[in-house]
Amino acid sequence: MFTIGWILWIGWFIIEEGWAIYTGNMKNTLSEHVFVWFGVKSPNSDVPIKLTPWVRVRRVILLAFMAWLTVHFLTGGEF
Repeated sequence: MFTIGWILWIGWFIIEEGWAIYTGNMKNTLSEHVFVWFGVKSPNSDVPIKLTPWVRVRRVILLAFMAWLTVHFLTGGEF
C-alpha cells in the first residue's frame, strides 16, 4: 500500500507542478512557494526581502533539512 501511496503522491505532484508550468503561472510551482516560505523571494517581487533573524532561522532550517536529506539518500538511510 505504501508503494501505491508514494506513486499517487508523486503523480499528484507532477500534475500540480505541470499545470502551474503549463498555465504559465510560475508563482504556483513548488520552487516559488519554497522561495517565499524561506525568505528567498518576496511574494511581491517589487518588495526586497528584509534579512530578519526569523528569515535567517528559516533559511538555516531549510539548509539543514536539505543537507540531511542528501546525506540520507546517499547513505541508503544510514544517517
